[in-house]
Amino acid sequence: MNSPQVSVTVDKSTKTVYITREFAAPHSLVWDAFTKQEILDQWWAPKPLTSKTKRMDFKVGGRRFYAMVSPEGKEIGWQIQDYTSISPKTNFKFLSAFADKDETPHLPGSNWDLNFSEQNGITKVSISIFNDSLERMEKMIEMGFKEALTMTLNELETLLNGNNHE
Repeated sequence: MNSPQVSVTVDKSTKTVYITREFAAPHSLVWDAFTKQEILDQWWAPKPLTSKTKRMDFKVGGRRFYAMVSPEGKEIGWQIQDYTSISPKTNFKFLSAFADKDETPHLPGSNWDLNFSEQNGITKVSISIFNDSLERMEKMIEMGFKEALTMTLNELETLLNGNNHE
C-alpha cells in the first residue's frame, strides 16, 4: 500500500511542531473533514479511541468542545478548540487546551494553524502547533502526541477512501 506519509518536524527553538499530510481526495472534502462535527467525530482520535463532540460552532470566536472516548464508552479526556481565525477553504486557527467536563480549560494550551491546498487532485494539509512553553511541547511529545496524530490522520485517509462519492 503506497499511502502518503505524515511528516512531523519538531523545532524546539520556536516551540513549534510542524505536520504535513497529503490526501488523494478533493480539497472541499478534506476541508469539511476538519470543519464539520459529524465528520470530525468519525476520525479525530487514534484508534481504539473515538471522538465525541458535545458542541461545535465553527466560526471566529466559536468553540469545539469534545471528549476522547474509550472503546468501553468512558470519556477519558476533554478538549477545547477556540477558533481564532478562519479563511474559508484555505486556513483556520484555534487555541487547543485540555479541559474538564465543565469546559474549564487547563492552560496553557497550544495554537494550531492549519493550511489547506490542492494540486493535481492531491490535497495537502500543513499544520503548525505553537506552544508557549518548551516544557508543554516536550510533555505532549512524551505523551505520544506524534504517534497519536499520525494514527489520527491515517484514520482520515481511511475515511476519505471510503467516501469518494462527493
